[in-house]
Amino acid sequence: MCGIIGVVGASDTLATLLEGLERLEYRGYDSAGVALSGAGGTWRARAAAGTESVLALKLECEDAPTGFRTGLGHTRWATHGAPEAINAHPHLDCAGNIAIIHNGIIENHGELQEELESRGHVFTSVTDSEVLAHLIEEARAAGQDLTEAVRTSLLTVRGAFALAALDATEPDVIVAARRVSPLVVGTAPGVTYLASDVPAILDKASAFYAVNDDEIVRLGPEGFRAIDLEGAPVRLRPLSIDWDLETAQKGGYDDFMTKEINEQPDALRATLLDRRHRDNVITFDEMSLSDDELRDVTRIVLVAAGTSYHAALVAKYAIERWARVSCEVDISSEYRYRDPVVEIGTLVIGVSQSGETIDTIQATREAQRRGAHVVAVSNVVDSSLAREANAVIYTRAGLEVSVASTKAFVAQVAALELFALRLAQLRGTLPERDVEALYLGLQAVGAQVAVALSRRDDVTAVADALAGARDFFFLGRHVGFPTALEGALKFKELTYLHAEGYPAGELKHGPLALIEPGVVVVVVATDPSVHEKILSNISEVKARGASVVAVATDDDETISSVADFILRVPATEPMFSPMIDIVPLQIFAYATARGLHHNVDRPRNLAKTVTVE
Repeated sequence: MCGIIGVVGASDTLATLLEGLERLEYRGYDSAGVALSGAGGTWRARAAAGTESVLALKLECEDAPTGFRTGLGHTRWATHGAPEAINAHPHLDCAGNIAIIHNGIIENHGELQEELESRGHVFTSVTDSEVLAHLIEEARAAGQDLTEAVRTSLLTVRGAFALAALDATEPDVIVAARRVSPLVVGTAPGVTYLASDVPAILDKASAFYAVNDDEIVRLGPEGFRAIDLEGAPVRLRPLSIDWDLETAQKGGYDDFMTKEINEQPDALRATLLDRRHRDNVITFDEMSLSDDELRDVTRIVLVAAGTSYHAALVAKYAIERWARVSCEVDISSEYRYRDPVVEIGTLVIGVSQSGETIDTIQATREAQRRGAHVVAVSNVVDSSLAREANAVIYTRAGLEVSVASTKAFVAQVAALELFALRLAQLRGTLPERDVEALYLGLQAVGAQVAVALSRRDDVTAVADALAGARDFFFLGRHVGFPTALEGALKFKELTYLHAEGYPAGELKHGPLALIEPGVVVVVVATDPSVHEKILSNISEVKARGASVVAVATDDDETISSVADFILRVPATEPMFSPMIDIVPLQIFAYATARGLHHNVDRPRNLAKTVTVE
């Protein structure tokens, strides 16, 4: 989950690299580094200063030599080796000519390092990545050009990588390759760019191209050419990018998270836009599976991680209630290790904001290997998950920069519930009038989210009143349970305080032992079908001294008699409620974190996209 940028042919190479790294800090900020290469050799600078690593790197670059037209930059989220300057990328070969940057994990780095050290190579870091520099060094010494050296080196490694390499003895060339971890190429007249994410080079390049798995790209000032791992020429697929640089900036807000929380109504409207034809049939332009294939589905498995997992849990309720299809939800990182059963009629849905979450990609690959059809739910066009799936539902939430996901959650829930309605249409499990009513209700959720957002000050006042509390439990029933899980996740991500999400019915099966004065219990209490049960749970924790914060609908007159604080939201169809109920919980976590003076966009130890297992 590191950030990568490269440039060949620029007159302002170092400035381009540093600017790109600032935009990539959400991918990792433990350390940062650059390497410049030309006829005069390879120059490198690195720094490790936590969230200020790029700023520290700029100071290291103040005396950088001029005239270099080729360079690489990297911002790191540590996996192998502590977040120290010695482990920061770029890494060099023994002679100091070759520099590499890498995102991913080389699984067989230990045995490769032993072999390389036995042949005289000296390692200077405690990372898995450095083996790549020495492998390429050996291939170059055998007479191979840089492209061939990268290709043959990759034949010996196992794992995931987005790799870029330069060599001072072959000026004006960068060679890059990708397996699993994302990589894009950009071009402009006389300059070629490379990045792990489009925003890093968005205002520099005029055309963009996706690098697929096991493709190797040679970049020069005049453009690029690509081959596969066997050496055969390949063509990179052009990307259609409809972002402008402004969407990657804060838009006048104090931080990206505030901007993205406030973009949720727009994210919902965009996700639902033009999803129904005149004959009232719900459609997905990216749905390449036929109606018959979808109608014949007998079992659905959703695989996801983190916030996407919670969105998938909500979808399970909708799919089973509306489409009457057996549905289960798996944590992506566990799916392929439990020898899953994939029967005829199994559909697997992979859910990932970035479409690059490695555990989810590997889970869907395993499902396809076992014969399942795969649908991807992703926010990024041409992401790895989208390219490999049989069909794609794009959430259209726009660029999300803050590490703690917000608008992606509501967009994923909307897209998955729309899919549940389409299945219900195909299977005839709901009368068409009910599908129509639910579809119109889903369209109205954006306006209801806007109402919840307008009450930000009320939520902030509750957060201020509870400042000093250190233990929080989030409870819910039915779809309120995954909402509680997501609320707890946002809270712990941002505040670094103890927060646990539980199904309220499990309270007496253990968690009640932890309830005492000073504990805060946040209860999602918006579903009328389980309202009496939730009131009973509130009484149980109140009797043991907890302070209670309830998320309740505007028309709930009973909640005020049992809750200490109430976060009001508009009433809606219960299946839609998570998209509204999560809003005050997001703001509650945000306000508490700001009160603790935390960086809400970049929580400690976390990165935006998990691209390593």
